[in-house]
Amino acid sequence: MKKHFFASLISAFSLSGIGITNAQTLNQTDDGFRGIWYYIGKLNNEYVHKYSGGLGTYPSNHNPFAVYSPTAKKTFFCFGGASKDAKPSLLHEISYFDHATGEVARPTIVLDKATDDAHDNPVLNIDAQGYIWVFSTSHGVERPSYLHRSRSPYSIEAFDKIDATYLKDGKEVPFNNFSYLQSYYQKGKGFFHLMTHYERGVLKYGAKKPRRTIGYITSKDGIHWSAIQDIGVIEEGHYQTSAQWKNKIGTSFNMHPDTEKGAGLDYRTNLYYVETTDFGKTWHNAQGEKINLPLSTPQNGGLVKEYRSQNLNVYINDVSYTAKGNPIILYVTSKGPDPGPEQGPHTWHVAYWNGKAWDISSVTTSDHNYDMGSLYIENQNTWKIIGPTEAGPQPYGTGGNIAVWVSKNQGKSWEKERILTLNSAYNHSYVRRPQAVHPDFYAFWADGHARQASESSLYFANQKGDVFRLPRQMSENKAKPQKINP
Repeated sequence: MKKHFFASLISAFSLSGIGITNAQTLNQTDDGFRGIWYYIGKLNNEYVHKYSGGLGTYPSNHNPFAVYSPTAKKTFFCFGGASKDAKPSLLHEISYFDHATGEVARPTIVLDKATDDAHDNPVLNIDAQGYIWVFSTSHGVERPSYLHRSRSPYSIEAFDKIDATYLKDGKEVPFNNFSYLQSYYQKGKGFFHLMTHYERGVLKYGAKKPRRTIGYITSKDGIHWSAIQDIGVIEEGHYQTSAQWKNKIGTSFNMHPDTEKGAGLDYRTNLYYVETTDFGKTWHNAQGEKINLPLSTPQNGGLVKEYRSQNLNVYINDVSYTAKGNPIILYVTSKGPDPGPEQGPHTWHVAYWNGKAWDISSVTTSDHNYDMGSLYIENQNTWKIIGPTEAGPQPYGTGGNIAVWVSKNQGKSWEKERILTLNSAYNHSYVRRPQAVHPDFYAFWADGHARQASESSLYFANQKGDVFRLPRQMSENKAKPQKINP
């Protein structure tokens, strides 16, 4: 244990081009599930922050937080945990739900990230040999990123830090910085990651500001990575959210305007989609038309819907696929970045490629830009959205009460089936769909006060709509979660 501890410290202090950090690989067992509370954008009004709350499963641009393994008969999941310090530090933690016993394991703290920024939350994946990988992201370039791999297949007992490299200008350099990571794995090919990297000195009206450049990177073994290939370089950059269907990986993204008035990152508009079926060798739009990357102008072959002329912001929640591999995008539009009713309505939409055109339908409205849910395509006739569309105990704050919405006509109309959370003290937010989702662990999220720092608990729901709270305190190695509804 000491050897791994000091090795992690040495590597943390010697990362080329990255600021000093005291992040530590811990491999310690936690005594319960405590999510990170986080805020950004302090405001001088009743809403207090641009967004805030229990953000242990934030943001929508991180995926997956959970993966079901048929071999192990477990759903492995990670989250942004909170240390017990007076000012909590972000802990990268991993556990599993055992489908045979209905129990969860005490989480393993893989890494203390030495920040409280939930943008640094981890994601995980499982390779063909059953090794579990934890990818520790960073918010920009101020802190390094990390890769860890389990010492044994399908085990969360201990993880080793991987000193990965990637190609840059034809040379292998440390792969120690990546943001907004989405991880996919294809047997025989390896890892395919969508990510963001930051570039300065490229903007017309903001030379000192970084462009959020979205791209992808691949690796056969998780240790040696390709060069980063850019997907979008439009104006101030993008946020992307993606999904995988068989050998297809598709990504949907918006764009940040680069304007003389400095609209910047608070303004994100337009809706785009591109996909690859050959591990990134070629790309095309939903119509099958070839796309040459990177996309560099707002009008391009990947454009799904133009919202810039309508002065609408676009927040992408999720991407999913029909049984035929047709993409569906779940997203929210509003009149601006500020919380409160003035810049509403915050309208939930689905954009569905029906094989000939994009069908765009409205689902409902909620009360915040960062109300995030997931889209489930259960069969040809049953589509489901699980997300915080209902006002919570802190109205006009991040999240709210979780509801289930169902469409029986491929997204043309939607009905609210039920509300999963009631009588809660806090808002619930960032509902995540696991990869290879199992009916018993169907949706995963956290709660937290949307106005002030609070404790945050973790929850999951099964396909039937039963909701379970993960134990904040555990005396044994395994425990049954507490059912909280009806």
